Amino acid sequence: MLDYVKLAMMITIFVVFAISFYTDLRFRRIPNLLCLVALILGLVLQLLHKGSAGLFEGLLCVGLAFIILFPFFALRALGAGDVKMMMAVASMMNIEFFLLTLGYGMVIGFFTSIAFALYKLGFKRLTAIVRHYIRCLYLRQFIASNDNEFMKLKVPYAPALAVGWVIACSQNTEVMMVVSALRYQVGI
Repeated sequence: MLDYVKLAMMITIFVVFAISFYTDLRFRRIPNLLCLVALILGLVLQLLHKGSAGLFEGLLCVGLAFIILFPFFALRALGAGDVKMMMAVASMMNIEFFLLTLGYGMVIGFFTSIAFALYKLGFKRLTAIVRHYIRCLYLRQFIASNDNEFMKLKVPYAPALAVGWVIACSQNTEVMMVVSALRYQVGI
């Protein structure tokens, strides 16, 4: 039987990621209103789906998202919009699904960040910067780089997190059951 509340959560997460994907690539921003509405809707859907236990799980995932991602924001590795967006979508997930989504998103984001830096800076400058930071690690002393453009490089991270969610969906039995029930009901 099709779980309509779970389907509503999946559709909401898809819409949030789709809008974030576009706005992060196009404007380098993720709208605050989108995050706020998704967070409230996610907690309401969790309450409808599993009652107070679902609400608690949603709030736990929101807190976990904040605890994990805030240090990346403080280090300027992630933007505030990325953190708020992940907190909003975390409100509609269980802990395991959230951690899978985040893990896949971070791995994909690492590679897309390298590709983005390579595209913006070129191979020669990027390897010089990497050599500089490896030297800093070897000397165990931070030496400021002369290349400030690397530090100012803003990488859109929402697309990587969205792809991470898609990969996590393909491995989640609850999601696969909802998709299967929907396909059966539609007749596909």
